Amino acid sequence: MRKPLLSALALTAMTAFAAAPASAEITIGVAAPITGPNAAFGAQIQRGAEKAVADLNAAGGINGEQIRLRIGDDVSDPRQGVSVANNFVADGVGIVVAHYNSGVAIPSTAVYAENGVLAISPAATNPTLTDRGLWNTFRVCGRDDQQGAVAGGYILENLPDAKVAVVHDKTPYGQGLADVTRAALIEGGKTPLLYEGVNAGDKDFSALIAKIKEAGVDFIYFGGLHTEAGLIIRQLADQGLKVRLMSGDGIVSNELAAIAGDAIQGTLMTFAPDPRLNPGAQKIVEEFRASGFEPEAYTLYSYSILQLVAQAAAKAGSTDPEVLAETLKSGEYETAIGPISFDAKGDVTQPTYIVYSWEKDANGGYTYKALETAEAEPAE
Repeated sequence: MRKPLLSALALTAMTAFAAAPASAEITIGVAAPITGPNAAFGAQIQRGAEKAVADLNAAGGINGEQIRLRIGDDVSDPRQGVSVANNFVADGVGIVVAHYNSGVAIPSTAVYAENGVLAISPAATNPTLTDRGLWNTFRVCGRDDQQGAVAGGYILENLPDAKVAVVHDKTPYGQGLADVTRAALIEGGKTPLLYEGVNAGDKDFSALIAKIKEAGVDFIYFGGLHTEAGLIIRQLADQGLKVRLMSGDGIVSNELAAIAGDAIQGTLMTFAPDPRLNPGAQKIVEEFRASGFEPEAYTLYSYSILQLVAQAAAKAGSTDPEVLAETLKSGEYETAIGPISFDAKGDVTQPTYIVYSWEKDANGGYTYKALETAEAEPAE
């Protein structure tokens, strides 16, 4: 009699387990340069998303579903970005936080669009990303045609006697931003003395510096990322040249100071108002710092994307990507970087850019400090 009793108990337990509802779950992808020269930005995006998921899951998830993250490393390479996108599609991922680089985001979002995946970028600023009118593509940052106009206006107003060279890294982001800034300068009556391209990943900029020295340039506008910018700044100083550099949101990383050293003093850049100062983000910022991570640059941008998805899903009563895309374009949403609403293209409706200067802080290191706020014109 003992054996049948054990079998009955086992059967009862198995039946009860099978009858219990499975934990509902939604998978969201995060694609960023987790490795490679831009890994500092990938860490920001990954950490922001992970923190948002932890907070949302603790509060019940999205429409009662717990969130699971899938991380894809695009290494800032367009081909790898497309590969990551295809892998997400194959695995049934319907929502992605992607990508950091414009040159990666543009081809990858086309893959997502064709396969029913909603894509929201925390950082890709090239206008082409949203100008294509894809149903699925959004960004929570501004655009290069807005950022470059602010940079050009600042130079014209505050540095009217500067002898300017415009340099870019030949990427959609870097060259696009440099071209807008150059156009703004020319429209304002200041034609740059040089317009040069370098290769992303270059380490030796002696040829560029020789041209800058020969032309008598004392100010560089650089369209590109912090890795190349830091080396240009340092190598200019090593050759005894007092040439100031300005760039965009691609250098918003404390790694820039580590690369450039003391020569970073006075370097200018444009970026949005520091989201770490947003009153609504203070608790999140404190929790990041308590964990030993400084949530600079795009950390709170990726955090905010998860907030947007959760709020839109609650509003729509659905996590269907196409329904979410339509819902995001209606109304305003509260996020860690402030209130966000989108236009028909998927751009934020009220982008603002700040001009910052890299200066020495009280601890003897370098950080960026805001100089000026400028309202960017809405995208056409």
